[in-house]
Amino acid sequence: MDNVRIILWGLFATLLFLTWQQWSLDYAPVVMPATESPVADPGIAPPASSPIGDSSADPNLPSITAPTATAAAEPAPAANNIVVETDVLRVEISRQGGGLVLAELLEYPRSKDAPDVPVQLLTQDPADFYVVESGLVDAAQGGPTHIAPLSSPADRYTLAAGQSEITVPLSWSADGVSVTKTYVFRRGSYEIDLDYAVSNQSASPWRGLSYLQIRRVYSPPERSMFDVDSYSFVGPVFYDGNSYDKLDPDDLADDPLDEKLAGGWIASIQHHFLAAAVPPPDTTYRYNATYNKGIFNVRASGATLTIPPGASERIQSRLFVGPKLQEQLEATAPELALTVDYGKLTLLAQPLFWLLQQVYNLVGNWGWTIILVTFMIKAAFYKLTETSGRSMAKMRKLQPRLKALQDRYKDDRQQLSQKMMELYKTEKVNPAAGCLPMLIQIPFFIAFYWVLLESVEMRQAPFALWITDLSSRDPFFVLPLLMGVAMFVQQKLNPAPPDPIQAKVMSILPVMFTGFFAFFPAGLVLYWLTNSVLSVLQQWNINRKMAVD
Repeated sequence: MDNVRIILWGLFATLLFLTWQQWSLDYAPVVMPATESPVADPGIAPPASSPIGDSSADPNLPSITAPTATAAAEPAPAANNIVVETDVLRVEISRQGGGLVLAELLEYPRSKDAPDVPVQLLTQDPADFYVVESGLVDAAQGGPTHIAPLSSPADRYTLAAGQSEITVPLSWSADGVSVTKTYVFRRGSYEIDLDYAVSNQSASPWRGLSYLQIRRVYSPPERSMFDVDSYSFVGPVFYDGNSYDKLDPDDLADDPLDEKLAGGWIASIQHHFLAAAVPPPDTTYRYNATYNKGIFNVRASGATLTIPPGASERIQSRLFVGPKLQEQLEATAPELALTVDYGKLTLLAQPLFWLLQQVYNLVGNWGWTIILVTFMIKAAFYKLTETSGRSMAKMRKLQPRLKALQDRYKDDRQQLSQKMMELYKTEKVNPAAGCLPMLIQIPFFIAFYWVLLESVEMRQAPFALWITDLSSRDPFFVLPLLMGVAMFVQQKLNPAPPDPIQAKVMSILPVMFTGFFAFFPAGLVLYWLTNSVLSVLQQWNINRKMAVD
């Protein structure tokens, strides 16, 4: 029983190490295949033999396939793009296909040192090519596809003071068929409505289908313990209406995704930000994902639609381009908030974040929010930790008697263990009871880590003085040092292991944890520091009362 505490401390440290190691295994950098340049042709489309839609509803209809890459698929000059600026977004829409080819997040600086340089999520830069495209394609492989020229009545749209939304129309027409592709941007929102209005004034039925796709150069970041961004998944994801999956581009190269279902969506995610495409939830779409020449393509395409002469039809969908703000994600599509990747402890992390959000709404500072929530967690487990603390205090009282037994039976380990167990039984002391709170705190600790790492709400969030970003490490290592001191004091208030070697190992743990926590997000260290200080105060009070008793 003497070894229980040291074993559990070791288990705690091991769990942290294994968690870190698993991140490295799951999200290790992928070496780009040694083929032709991945960005030689940013307009590359899936092979023409790959169907973009489904015409199986009528076997007499001709097959409709994806538009092939042509010279027209080259990126349009930036000067020819339509610029849209809201209070939170600056977007460029290409007249060549009407895709979103640039997106700047105006309220999210790239770094604290460059507050005027916003995060750029979408770009046509060949090195970081990342676009959100959409289109309609007809049976003749024509129509307003993502490479067809479109027209717009204006070059720039700006959300004016007092204006709640911007409507951006783009037009296409040919052979009596006219299409208006309309984007709707709203104040304070990263959700973008996409609407197609198709009018068939020709003498023949128009057959075609709609599709949404996200194409991006796959370039995962190199892992670094000094860069928290490097530990998040970067790549395509897919929701099939029931489950959420991160898609490994290397796996897609060998086994492309091809599923038909309703209620799904596709996205490309990275740390704190994403671009998502959400088809109508009540309509069956075909979902494809491929990886070719360094570019992954996730696509959703609807069933073939037939519009009789003189009739019209509307096709509506949604896009999301911006930070992983959970309230907006939940309002955009079912389970889109799963892109905030809390890992296997999502069931614990999500309510924990909800609690943090509610407290933050009252205090307006994430640092104080973490401290107050730590108080709440400590209060919730107060009775449990009090019982444990009393057991630890009893163990502390037994230290002289345990030392005497150790000296008497130092040459007989079996007899020593038997006498110690008899002493524990006589004094009604459970030496393992003090470890229970630690076991309970492990999942909270890991959940807190993921909440602080993945929640964009805490990105670059200041606390006080030198702590200007709770999601990154303390630049001066003050919080880890204070935490180490608190752990040392807490250790001194608890009984030392009877075995001298174990006692020495336990005395080194505060130093080890200080070094380990030095590179963790400051918010996480603040949580553990607060928890340790509260534990010290609680154990000191229990020891004081037990001494009086």
